[in-house]
Amino acid sequence: MELDKSIPCAVFGASGYSGVELAWLLHNHPLFVLKHAYSSSAREEAEPLAGLYPQIAGQLDIILQPWHSDLLPQLAQQVRVVFLALPHEASAELAPVLIKAGLVVFDLSGAFRLRDPHQHLQAYAFEQPDIGVADVPYGLAEWTILQGNEPLVAVPGCYPTAAALALKPLMHLVQGTPLINAVSGVSGAGRKAAAHTSFCEVSLAAYGVATHRHQPEICQSVGCPVIFVPHLGNFKRGILATIYAPLEAGTTQQDVDLALQRAYSAQPLVRLCQKPPAVNDVVGTAFCDIHAVVHNGHVILCVAIDNLLKGAAAQAVQLANMYFDIPASTGLTGRGGVI
Repeated sequence: MELDKSIPCAVFGASGYSGVELAWLLHNHPLFVLKHAYSSSAREEAEPLAGLYPQIAGQLDIILQPWHSDLLPQLAQQVRVVFLALPHEASAELAPVLIKAGLVVFDLSGAFRLRDPHQHLQAYAFEQPDIGVADVPYGLAEWTILQGNEPLVAVPGCYPTAAALALKPLMHLVQGTPLINAVSGVSGAGRKAAAHTSFCEVSLAAYGVATHRHQPEICQSVGCPVIFVPHLGNFKRGILATIYAPLEAGTTQQDVDLALQRAYSAQPLVRLCQKPPAVNDVVGTAFCDIHAVVHNGHVILCVAIDNLLKGAAAQAVQLANMYFDIPASTGLTGRGGVI
């Protein structure tokens, strides 16, 4: 790699689970170079990121800095791309400032995902900021085309990534409302300690029934209403989704298989499986594994992703690869993960 071809990057929210996964992916990427890592709060003191995650000690020796607005001129001179792994409102506030400074932003929060302002307000309880762009790309990577001049790309949520990757190739065959049951590991709740996400407290249970903010995002992505029921499981990371969708009369297994193959035969990070995938098949990877069965006029889709990688950090890097006309899977085909 020639030094003048490297792409300098910064990660905001690097202390969180998705943020540290981003930092690790960028550190090991052949073209992206991690220059700065910022915490999500200006009240925190600078410290080595390895102090929070000892598993990267001696490998990623970057300092986690608190962000202050007076650092912006320096950041704009040293960095081209910024990844935001921040709370939704923090991203909404910071992204326009970074864009105005000429930086390219990949936002992992929900601040810019929903196109309908009313749906956004209802889901996130704050108004979506105007960044002067008519249409912010929704970056479901396998279904997105980037021109390389967009100031901001909205990275999808973890549940919507799993659900949409499975359903979108089949929507021309679906006749009715898909039902999505999905279970996530506790890392999906973030790093901040809370009793209800403690391993000692978690028991497999549904939550956010009919109220989860990812439901309108899934509907937007697949183009139809869905019933979505998320669950929290007592495992660290990963998502397993089981999706049931009624099919047009006469639809066969061959029709479904062909639609999936047409969609993903050239997509290296989606694997079509001969049996239902397990969470352990994808943990620590950027892959989405999909298995489909036609039964009694329905398609049953079993889908597995790593919520912190394909559902967050790895998809953000995949989109950045595409943005800079780098092969989409560059830096993403190994197995790892920090936490």
